[in-house]
Amino acid sequence: MAPRPRPQVMSLTDAAAMRVREIMANSDKQIAGVRVGVTNAGCAGMAYTMDYAEQVDPLDDVVEDKGVKLFVDPKAILFLLGTEMDYEVTQLKSGFVFKNPNETSACGCGESVTIAPANLADFAPAS
Repeated sequence: MAPRPRPQVMSLTDAAAMRVREIMANSDKQIAGVRVGVTNAGCAGMAYTMDYAEQVDPLDDVVEDKGVKLFVDPKAILFLLGTEMDYEVTQLKSGFVFKNPNETSACGCGESVTIAPANLADFAPAS
């Protein structure tokens, strides 16, 4: 029996991919992609992290979407499975936002979230 294909951990909207490419093009350093993860923080318990990566870590889950490479921290995979990264511009702010089906709540200030690990059965191929 062939192993089932692994689901893509994350995806990007066109706006997020365009903004990442713009930032990478204007960097003084050679950037290989964006490292994404989660950390314990804030009143809701967790916060998303993003850093520009000069190289891939051998343990990272590499996602290529719309010409951008995301390097997902292996400790964050179950928390980010199915997440879409977007870039939004409003009258008062602009920035990257995460549309995560595993989020169960968020704090009032919007700086932290509660995330449950993904149920892998939700990502199994249909029989």
